[in-house]
Amino acid sequence: MSRQEAAPGGSAAIGAALYGLATRAVRRLPRDMSLTSAATLATLERTGPRRITDLAAVEGVTQPAMTALVRVMEESGLVERRGDVADKRVTLVCLTEAGASYVRTRRQAGVHAFERLIGELSGDEVEALVAALPALKHLAELESRDRDGPKR
Repeated sequence: MSRQEAAPGGSAAIGAALYGLATRAVRRLPRDMSLTSAATLATLERTGPRRITDLAAVEGVTQPAMTALVRVMEESGLVERRGDVADKRVTLVCLTEAGASYVRTRRQAGVHAFERLIGELSGDEVEALVAALPALKHLAELESRDRDGPKR
């Protein structure tokens, strides 16, 4: 019996619940920078230095838009450009310590927000979430792999 047969509509219901939770979480984030800028910093933190063209593809924007975004983040001290030791023709965008600190602070604020909400759940609901952790972590790994594409 397939997973779909075991729980008809289960995948759709789970997908809808996760999507709703994710969109609400994004709406609660501070508006101190664009979502694309924050996502780009998180991508660099997760995957390491990248070419501007790679970042544009991963974040779903044009290369000129990513170039402008990187320039602004560079002026803010969040990223820097470095030459690629493997290919001297290539410039990579790298996260600075200030950029890494920003990503950690933003992530921790999100964790704390969810901790507060989880504190309002019943014991059985918390246990259900704990039981679902391995599947949720695997889902996040699958999404990152599909989204981030190959590393340089």
